[in-house]
Amino acid sequence: MVRLLLLISLLMGDGTASAAATDPSMPAHLTLRVPSKVLAETRVINVYVPPDYSGKADKRYPVLYMLDGGEQEDFPHLVGTLDALIKAGTIPPMLLVGIENTERRRDMTGPTTVESDRRIAPLVGGSSAFRQFIAEELRPQIHAFYKVNDDAAIIGESLAGLFVIETLFVQADLFGTYIAIDPSLWWNAEQWWREAGTRLNGSVDISARLFLAAAGDSAGASAHFADALCRNPLPNLHWTYARHAKLRHANIYRKLEKSLLTDAFSGQAMKPMNCE
Repeated sequence: MVRLLLLISLLMGDGTASAAATDPSMPAHLTLRVPSKVLAETRVINVYVPPDYSGKADKRYPVLYMLDGGEQEDFPHLVGTLDALIKAGTIPPMLLVGIENTERRRDMTGPTTVESDRRIAPLVGGSSAFRQFIAEELRPQIHAFYKVNDDAAIIGESLAGLFVIETLFVQADLFGTYIAIDPSLWWNAEQWWREAGTRLNGSVDISARLFLAAAGDSAGASAHFADALCRNPLPNLHWTYARHAKLRHANIYRKLEKSLLTDAFSGQAMKPMNCE
């Protein structure tokens, strides 16, 4: 273990790593501290590897990147669900990389012209820099140390779900699978619904899978967005949308994570979206 931590520290440059010592029921993982020039701060990253992972074997693994990935955020329940599904053979082994927040509303949001949006936090509109951190700093570090392949997915809920949708539009090739749980698509007067027709008019080639879920108390903007996807189909964008009337924004993540992970990674073909 000492040698393992030393290797991580060397690969991370000025970064450090430690074995997490938190809830004993949480699957074992490492906590990395990755310095970012893009964000001018150090970010805490929690990394889970599946039970059969071996740094000495030739096998390489897919990676699920999760937003709100701190130990005091959504990492504990998602890693527990992922680990159980892997051990049951429901989904193939994969790594989970959880990105802990510093300024959440800054990182998850793009610019806005709506005054009420700008009042929700001292800093907003930093999603472009955060995405650059993931693409140019975090992912290369994960590839440098861990035996991973190019099969990458991202999951996020609420404002993190908004970031997932924005990334699909502006840098679709960053991930192959996008999971957006009750995304805050009301941001900037429903920008991504309003702009969907222009962005999805056949002039772009988005090759990805999108799993979009909405809660019963906040489904309006997601329904509008799904309608825009129906009206502007792309041949290589495979997507599904479901409104869960009995779920609420406060509980939809934990209630749906098992089924969403199963749908996304079990290998079953996506059911075609009925746009009629």
